[in-house]
Amino acid sequence: MSFKAVALEPGQFDSWFGLTDSALQRGGARGCIADAEPGFPCRVSLHDAAVGERLILLHYEHHAVDSPYRAAGPIFVGAGAQRWPETVDVVPPVLRSRVLSVRAYDAGGMMLDADVVPGEALEARIATMFAEARTDYLHVHFARRGCYACRIERA
Repeated sequence: MSFKAVALEPGQFDSWFGLTDSALQRGGARGCIADAEPGFPCRVSLHDAAVGERLILLHYEHHAVDSPYRAAGPIFVGAGAQRWPETVDVVPPVLRSRVLSVRAYDAGGMMLDADVVPGEALEARIATMFAEARTDYLHVHFARRGCYACRIERA
């Protein structure tokens, strides 16, 4: 089963990067500088930020559906990040080195299945979840902190 990892669109975050630290805080966000690698996974590029790179940590609604599984949480977005190219059957490097929570949803946003897997086992879990015909898309989260990573769609 072919798949693609779908990153967030960078343009929706542009306005955050022009704000002062106090304005970011009023909006529930924080500016930060990556001080370790890995440790600051950008949801636009689907890469870990390099040490010294500027990011915004903000609250983001990643599952805006009309179901009990509507969800939001913290994400990092790197300044000037280029969007992951959605190459077919390629797992982004940021997912390979982490323990992941993978959640399968139907077209109505209802969860059908969920599992925790090491990043190197992600392709196999994608295949088994997409083998279920009702599965419309997957969400991947970083299991340790629970933060949204990206969406996986059929290619």
